[in-house]
Amino acid sequence: MTRLGFLIDNRRCIGCHACTVACKSEHDVPIGVNRTWVKQVETGAFPDVRRSFHVMRCNHCADSPCTTICPVTALYVRTDGIVDFDNRRCIGCKACMQACPYDALYIDPRNHTAAKCNFCSHRVDRGLEPACVVACPEQAIVAGDLSDPGSFIAQLVATEPVQVRCAEKGTRPSLFYIDGQPSALDPLASSPPGRGNTVDVRPLQGLGVAGFLDAGAADGKEGARRVYDAPKAGVLWGWPVSAYLLTKAVAAGALLVPLFAATVLGAAPPAELLLRCGLLSLVLQAATGALLVVDLKRPDRFLYVLLRGNPRSWLVRGAWILTAFGLASSSWLLLTWRGTGVPAALAWATWLLALPTAAYTAFLFRQAKARDLWQSPLAPFHMLAHAVVGGGAACVLLAPDWPTARAALLGGVIADAVLAVGEVALPHGSRAARLAAREIRAGRGAWRFALSWAATGAALALLSGHFELAATAAVLAVAAVAVRNDLWVRVPQTLPIS
Repeated sequence: MTRLGFLIDNRRCIGCHACTVACKSEHDVPIGVNRTWVKQVETGAFPDVRRSFHVMRCNHCADSPCTTICPVTALYVRTDGIVDFDNRRCIGCKACMQACPYDALYIDPRNHTAAKCNFCSHRVDRGLEPACVVACPEQAIVAGDLSDPGSFIAQLVATEPVQVRCAEKGTRPSLFYIDGQPSALDPLASSPPGRGNTVDVRPLQGLGVAGFLDAGAADGKEGARRVYDAPKAGVLWGWPVSAYLLTKAVAAGALLVPLFAATVLGAAPPAELLLRCGLLSLVLQAATGALLVVDLKRPDRFLYVLLRGNPRSWLVRGAWILTAFGLASSSWLLLTWRGTGVPAALAWATWLLALPTAAYTAFLFRQAKARDLWQSPLAPFHMLAHAVVGGGAACVLLAPDWPTARAALLGGVIADAVLAVGEVALPHGSRAARLAAREIRAGRGAWRFALSWAATGAALALLSGHFELAATAAVLAVAAVAVRNDLWVRVPQTLPIS
């Protein structure tokens, strides 16, 4: 079976950027984005300084996370191993950019769809080599069939010490480096450039920080310096995603809490509360869907998720879950409003579907392999706790005399607090996750993190006091969840991945 791949021989590369120019010319790549670029890193101090050049691009992984997470199969693996894309299907959800550990994808500013190196597949199909290979004056870029032991690239990989990027991600990349420097291949091993260096640094939305974290300075290390690099996209999933997590949690919890209490605990809520919670849930479900569509670069194609869905993507699975929950909750609310009696099976189905509605996004974020903090095994349980907080708060505000509402809110706040501590304080398996957690609790997000804990503490204090203060506690608890959600979504995106 053919498996095409690249090898970059850094013993030969002179940093001339011919590969970048050839790629831009061949594919008419717009200014400001790149399919191929050369990252330059300096090590040492004068007069013993070395500058290394490393070509960055798609790694055409054998186990590509971008094709798994893509909800509309706009990204796919060809039989020859090339990871190609079809911009006619892309909805611009940016999930592939979050999944790629190599920062290889970008949004084309002209058609607002994803794009990346596709191995010049149109040339390969005609028996030609990729444009970058042809343009390289030093033959530092080698392309060929890695599965053919007789090919030049396979012989180099077999006989020379080679390196790959992010081997720990398990993507099995098809891009190898000879004499690759850890300071360049590891995105956290070099400090960002200062003023006057040839690099385009974009401010990150919402946080107002540079395009990558000063990882070297953060660890108290100096040495490797990034002096030339491609622009960084910044925060790809911003406030619409943070808001969507909150509306989805409250929409699920608004029915989970009262229906669970009625069907399992035997603590039947007031009839008017059930109607109000059902209506609130439907409104927030609609808001959740609207936020998802708003965040797409191609919102006109949002129905592709259902019509052309990739069943491996949790974006698609989530759409199925949201649809099922919407149908069940609408049917339940209609029967409750008409007073004709709700079958017990429908009530059970509604609150049971609220569970995956609340938690499925954790599995979507886990498919985003580029962001290590999102891989936390606590995330599904944390999102369930958010649903209980949201549902308890809704019930407290809509029916303050129902004692179970206050108990649910108190339990949800305690669970959320315990899990929030676990998310940022427990040991993390990677440096990127540790840095992101530290940025949340003690870095650029620290003041908002502290503010959220003040709100949580106040909510707990009020819930343990007078009953009439429970409404204030409900608002504070939901506000704390919203702030911590926003930090959890945004801060990991501030770390460089290339």
